Amino acid sequence: MKLFVVPTPIGNLQDITLRALDTLKQVDVILAEDTRTSSVLLNHFQISKPVWSYHMHNEHKVLDRLIEEMQSGKTIALITDAGTPAISDPGFLLIRACIQHEIPVECLPGATAFVPALVDSGFPINRFVYEGFLPLKKGRHTMLTQWQSEDRTIVFYESPHRLVKCLKELATYLGEEREVCVCRELSKKFEEHKHGKALDVAAYYEAHPPKGEIVIVIKGKG
Repeated sequence: MKLFVVPTPIGNLQDITLRALDTLKQVDVILAEDTRTSSVLLNHFQISKPVWSYHMHNEHKVLDRLIEEMQSGKTIALITDAGTPAISDPGFLLIRACIQHEIPVECLPGATAFVPALVDSGFPINRFVYEGFLPLKKGRHTMLTQWQSEDRTIVFYESPHRLVKCLKELATYLGEEREVCVCRELSKKFEEHKHGKALDVAAYYEAHPPKGEIVIVIKGKG
């Protein structure tokens, strides 16, 4: 009876840890955000275990069943498409329910996209704030306004089709001199890091439409 929270590579499959592989081979069931995406990883490492779907659209519905399965003695590993579960991905509800039902939870260390982005940015990282994804509408203005006085480094995720608009908003709210770093496709073949003022980086991506996973890092006000 146990839940293992298992980080998976954010791009390069070689970033999987030996401990993660051992865990995935030993558990009774693997919960995957997208079974098709996870099958690439599992097949690559010849891991053959029952894989159940667990994502943001069904996590409330299947929660009681998963708790019952673990209470009956099953060990379950939770993975997402990439990175560490519960970091802007499903996982929080299940982890909280396990704690409430006194089911052991063990989170393995591993890949998380915002950590290499922070380090690669060159901005101070002794103090930083992680914001996940910006709200699309409600709350977006409030959050951007709050960032005007934030002296810590800020890191968050953004989708490629909203990147240019987001960078222009940052220049509007935080000032045209505020420095940013856009990290794209971390650990993958076309990994890219663009440093500079928000409007300059926005102009680059207007000329070179981005694809893939994106992390934005903003230098603090100080």
